[in-house]
Amino acid sequence: MSQPLLEVRNLRTYLQSGDREVRAVDDVSFSIPKGETFCLVGESGSGKSVCALSVIRLLPQGIASHPSGEIVLNGQDLLKLDDPGIRAVRGSHIAMIFQEPMTSLNPVLTIGEQITETLQLHYPDMSDAEAEQRTIMALEQVQIPHASSRFRDYPHQLSGGQRQRVMIAMALACQPQLLIADEPTTALDVTVQAEILRLMRKLQDDTGMSMLFITHDFGVVTQMAQWVGVMQQGKIMEVGSCTEVLRNPQHPYTRQLLAALPENLAKPVRGRALSQNAAGELAADQAPLVQIRDLKVWFPIKKGLLRRTVDYVRAVDDVSLDIPQGEIVALVGESGCGKTTLGRAVLQLEKPTAGSIQIQGQELIGLSAGELRPLRRKMQIAFQDPQSSLNPRLLIETTLTEPMKVHGIGGNHEERIELAAQLLESVQLKRDFLWRYPHEFSGGQRQRIGLARALTLNPEFIVCDEITSALDVSVQAEILQLLLSIRQQRNLSLLFITHNIGVVEYLSDRTVVMYKGKIVEQGLTAQVCSRPQQAYTQKLLSAVPRLRAENKPFLKLNKEIAL
Repeated sequence: MSQPLLEVRNLRTYLQSGDREVRAVDDVSFSIPKGETFCLVGESGSGKSVCALSVIRLLPQGIASHPSGEIVLNGQDLLKLDDPGIRAVRGSHIAMIFQEPMTSLNPVLTIGEQITETLQLHYPDMSDAEAEQRTIMALEQVQIPHASSRFRDYPHQLSGGQRQRVMIAMALACQPQLLIADEPTTALDVTVQAEILRLMRKLQDDTGMSMLFITHDFGVVTQMAQWVGVMQQGKIMEVGSCTEVLRNPQHPYTRQLLAALPENLAKPVRGRALSQNAAGELAADQAPLVQIRDLKVWFPIKKGLLRRTVDYVRAVDDVSLDIPQGEIVALVGESGCGKTTLGRAVLQLEKPTAGSIQIQGQELIGLSAGELRPLRRKMQIAFQDPQSSLNPRLLIETTLTEPMKVHGIGGNHEERIELAAQLLESVQLKRDFLWRYPHEFSGGQRQRIGLARALTLNPEFIVCDEITSALDVSVQAEILQLLLSIRQQRNLSLLFITHNIGVVEYLSDRTVVMYKGKIVEQGLTAQVCSRPQQAYTQKLLSAVPRLRAENKPFLKLNKEIAL
């Protein structure tokens, strides 16, 4: 390791929560060489972000304390600086990119105003004209198109990838020596993520800055890091070069994380051969459970005083798709391509503009709410964010038994409670969780409850909308294996909406690729993922960050499921 720019020595960060003291960072040591990248990886709650906020000293003083440790930047201990001293370091020597740019950027200031404010805080003598010119140069540096005209745009006028580029431009405006990036690509599509990672590597090469990069994606680690530290419960379990840690992990926790990656999970053994040709088309004698034909979902664009319709947003545009009984069909594509709208339209949660949707030969389009009600027992949805989809005021018992009561399942309340308890056990949760509220569970547990709610009416078809996108890698592995187990037990059909290609390859029988409201490619998952025919699919797959073959740890979880 070359000469370190930053050295963190035996750092402890304790947070006060009422009468309880939380050791968020507990005796952590690592160093970052000049011009290189150190990745901190680990699950939610491991202390990664608290460690980064400790380095830049952004934790609230009344809550956070540092009983011991040093944070040495260029020979200076940042923990010993007073408030004016650390403010002089922030921005000019250390800058930070946060995970969600929309909540980090001020919505009432233009992006130009926000970057020039940063420059003039650190360079008080800089004129407005010079600050504007420097800002435009910073926007051009991060490859914002038409930077001079975007100077006066507000954050809501930019796409997610452009907002992240603005955050990078703001962080780099004062040419810091160390850039802290806290999950900067988690909320981005895979193609936008690839662009941002390439941009950050290029900027590092151009400026020679060092980076502290926080992520839970080992594919991103292989693309960005020279050095890796694995955190768990406030401690660094393992630290070393990227190649050493990924190729030959020493700590059991590191091996556990790597084993939980979809590409390392034991592939499920299919119980039956798929009656499809190479294009993913069903055999002539095999009727699909769900049949979609020429489906359109258009949203009107209204303008003028009289709100006349001048055009349409073609969210779903002439889509045809078959979903066989007992199979998992993955629906992939970038944000805005129409995946979620298609899933909601199939369930009649979004009114289609035209086309046909049939389940077991029964046409859904045109039915009244009363006519749809008995059919809703056959089709359900598991939402992306269970925190917002579960009613925070209802016990889990009420959440699960209320749909049963509506559809006449169970002879009485006690019988419905017993069925609800059995549902929780089927998703590997305890019976007594019935008497808790949603906020009392972890993210993975809430997702299991969301699945239990979707299974309440014993459906034959479930739409799973990005249900693993916000989960840690080990929790994601548990949910994927749970889905396969439930599919086997109940012969369920799933429309699995996702942007995670690793999950697609592990879980799905067939893959459907959407782009701008249309299906551009579909077929057997092995065919689509290994030999894509369309240019868009090839671009999508090439942008996926993966463990390099020479670093790939061939590990398996102890738990295997044969289907």
